Amino acid sequence: MIEILQAVAKRIEAEKDFLTQLDNEIGDGDHGINMARGFQAVEQKLPTLADKDIGAILKGVGMQLVSTVGGASGPLYGTAFMKAGAACKDKMELDGAGFAAALDAAIGGIKMRGKAHEGEKTMLDALCPAYAALQEGLAAGSDTKAALEAAVAAAEKGVEYTKTIIATKGRASYLGERSIGHQDPGATSSLYMLQTILANL
Repeated sequence: MIEILQAVAKRIEAEKDFLTQLDNEIGDGDHGINMARGFQAVEQKLPTLADKDIGAILKGVGMQLVSTVGGASGPLYGTAFMKAGAACKDKMELDGAGFAAALDAAIGGIKMRGKAHEGEKTMLDALCPAYAALQEGLAAGSDTKAALEAAVAAAEKGVEYTKTIIATKGRASYLGERSIGHQDPGATSSLYMLQTILANL
């Protein structure tokens, strides 16, 4: 888990400029910068969590993101990680069902904190289809990696879908129909996280 989170931090840093460019088009222009700053702080925090269970690691990451990421992303991603941590309390390893439960809890946290749902051009448009595909794969008997591959493919489609819809949440909602044609930065950073988890299984 520590290695996966370190890889996520490096991926966010690598994609910082692109995420900022996406946010320049429909938001405050700070998503990449804020996320990179937050995950840099997470990377520094991870060694202190190395001997903890997965729940405690994820909770620690969430608290770090809330305190270091500006804008809406900090509370949203922070809540997501803290809720995922609560779902993984005392666990030292995660199977497919455990990861699905963590993702479900994370999505619930984002919906609660952001008062948002799928179809509003947010990170949920990547995460909700990913969760549905993950659940479907696991229910059909796929192993964790195959189910997660389906989840990532669904998240990729979800990010593409955000280009076709009007933003109704956050700064992007001020643009109304002009937000059509632009891909959502939050959905994109969520996709990067899922891709990185898959790549490091």
